[in-house]
Amino acid sequence: MIQLTVSCKKDFLELTPKGTATEENFYRNETEVYQGLIAVYDVMQWGTTGGYTMKQPLMSAASDDCWAGGGNASDQPGWVAYDNFNMDSRLGPQVGLWSKNFTGVNRANIILEKIDKATTLSTTFKTRVTAEAKFLRAYFYFDLVRFFGNVPLIIKTIPTADLYTQTQVAPAAVYAQIEKDLRDSYPNLPAVVANGEKGRISRGAAKALLGKVLLFQNDNAKLSEAATLFNDVNKVGNEYGYSLLPNYADIFKPDNKFNAEVILEIPHSTLAAWGDWGWVNGGEGNVGTQFVGMDSYNGDTYSAGWGFCPVTLSLVNVMKTDPRFVTSIIDGAALKTAGGTYNARYQNTDYFIKKYAPLKAYRSNSGTAELNWPIDEIEMRLADTYLMEAEALVRSGGSAARALELLTAVRARVGLTQLPATLDNIYNERRLELAFEGHRFFDLVRTGRAVSVLGPVGYKAGKSEYLPVPQQEIDLTKGVIKQNPGYN
Repeated sequence: MIQLTVSCKKDFLELTPKGTATEENFYRNETEVYQGLIAVYDVMQWGTTGGYTMKQPLMSAASDDCWAGGGNASDQPGWVAYDNFNMDSRLGPQVGLWSKNFTGVNRANIILEKIDKATTLSTTFKTRVTAEAKFLRAYFYFDLVRFFGNVPLIIKTIPTADLYTQTQVAPAAVYAQIEKDLRDSYPNLPAVVANGEKGRISRGAAKALLGKVLLFQNDNAKLSEAATLFNDVNKVGNEYGYSLLPNYADIFKPDNKFNAEVILEIPHSTLAAWGDWGWVNGGEGNVGTQFVGMDSYNGDTYSAGWGFCPVTLSLVNVMKTDPRFVTSIIDGAALKTAGGTYNARYQNTDYFIKKYAPLKAYRSNSGTAELNWPIDEIEMRLADTYLMEAEALVRSGGSAARALELLTAVRARVGLTQLPATLDNIYNERRLELAFEGHRFFDLVRTGRAVSVLGPVGYKAGKSEYLPVPQQEIDLTKGVIKQNPGYN
């Protein structure tokens, strides 16, 4: 993603940007429209709207891969509530996730409307920016529908009189709009993004997200198309330049951003030198990195963090003999043996997330270091789409040989032997290959395994699939917005 430098603190219901430039007098030329587009991208970086709700570590805590952790059960009570599925309309991470994604939707809607009315934009510019804005709206709605189910479907800016009259629609309608936006988007995006624009959306990213959206709907009639889309992204010699990196650990190195395996990456940097704890989203750093680090750590390699997301022993036990363990998980006991020290915090297991850990070599020397970690978030990469294509093929009765080829490629990259391409093997590979990358909880829900895996820690069918709707949304709309089933 382009290095984002435009940040506007704005609730999703606010229709005009703050500052001297207003909606009416901005967007006059390509430079201003491009700045507006960057403001839409900017929301992807946000993780602290309405509390600390950085998606990757939060979703690890919601899954069986991590506990919530932190100082105690009251440190981040929303995380602990999600960890044990004890949320209610006022307790949980829902405020941040709702407001972030609707902010993104609103900003995308503004850009799309301004572009549609503009008369000074070149056709090439207008076509690409429209495609990017539609992708981004689809991206934000994909999170909204997965987190909340029934949500308002807003595809244009809202008149002030209608702010609190927006009713929810069923997930099927939201998915239909997401599909439409992505189908409109990908033909008009470049296959390869120029070096100076890394991070802007490519055609491959839009096709991969559309395939993922089709797969997540669990509609057998859509699985063949999903497999075809993934195949276009995954095939050797594809036009997008994607390939599995030979060395698994290289994927996550902070100095190897936008590598050949990455399809969608959210960048973070130290460039803003941010120091405002009151509004962390104004910076460009990854606060999730600070969260997962070992509390008060003193030793080699790592910088101190806050002790969230200790890794569960269930994941440790299945990964201990896997070659990806050493890249994915920090063995705290081994660090102590080598002379390191750290504080054991709430739910401590002595195992910590390594993929996105705070590294001394990348600690910012300007601004507040804890707010400025330059560790990117990888949202989609080729091994992910390999495994999704394999799954779609198996579930749709497609080529068993191709499914086996894909699963084998992911395993062979780390020196593992071939296994049959069964759904169980594919799902298990996703857990190990993609650990801590934000996929596990949604994978459990969409494949019907959440009750058996997460039931012992409080997950309930018919309720825990979705977060509660923020109570403030229900109150502001005087009950027009309805609460999700099972919550009060």
